[in-house]
Amino acid sequence: MNIIPRLTLLAISALSVAGCALSRPANVPTCDPTGRCTYRVVATYPHDPGAFTEGLVYADGFLYESTGLRGDSSLRKVEVETGQVVRELRLDDAYFGEGIALVGDRIVQLTFTSGTGFVYRAEDFDMLSEFEYAGEGWGITYDGARLIMSDGTATLRFLDPRNLAELARIEVTDDGSPVDQLNELEYVSGEVFANVWQTDQIARISPFTGEVAGWIDLDGLLGPDRFEPGVDVLNGIAYDPDRGRLFVTGKRWPRLFQIELVPQPSRQESDH
Repeated sequence: MNIIPRLTLLAISALSVAGCALSRPANVPTCDPTGRCTYRVVATYPHDPGAFTEGLVYADGFLYESTGLRGDSSLRKVEVETGQVVRELRLDDAYFGEGIALVGDRIVQLTFTSGTGFVYRAEDFDMLSEFEYAGEGWGITYDGARLIMSDGTATLRFLDPRNLAELARIEVTDDGSPVDQLNELEYVSGEVFANVWQTDQIARISPFTGEVAGWIDLDGLLGPDRFEPGVDVLNGIAYDPDRGRLFVTGKRWPRLFQIELVPQPSRQESDH
């Protein structure tokens, strides 16, 4: 597959941003000089503890959620305030559901190792088409012009939202070192937020250069529930651009959190 050179990718990215008129929300601060943030919980909502969350998107007052595990994978529409599932499509047992992205009136869903993705009508979850890709599918998000996909490595792929063809790839680095295990993705005001699998860290990635602009430390977010049987890792980021709300959850977490990002205290401050 032909890969567009980085210079071309940067030109495409610049045009995309110019066309989207992006603005930086109040809850994505500059953070400390190293780009690190922590959090403040704004609100807490119920979340199905049986949901092995792999993808999360907010739109029009609802969350759209993809759950994983073979034999238990689904696509869901969920009320934010109650956690109630108002629509659900179960995947065939052969598939392990992964990330989702909302593209206009369509939902794009990845699967883990099957090399197959699905496109649904958002209104009723009717399947419109399937597509194929090489390697694994982990997370996916939409920047208003292109789909951005992770595969568990340090690489992000850019896909054409019309035909799902791959346009380009970029390596994610932090201070020159590759950052792998990139999982669920969310596009937030010009940056790609990425859960790093098996950690409580979210990387804030520039889609232009692949460089990590900063880190969000969510250590301790779930609290004592984290140690209950079945509770798994942090995974799931959804952003409401109209109200600047940021939601996070995890696999089989009993809670969904609306958080505000705040600068991480310095070592001296944290000692007092």
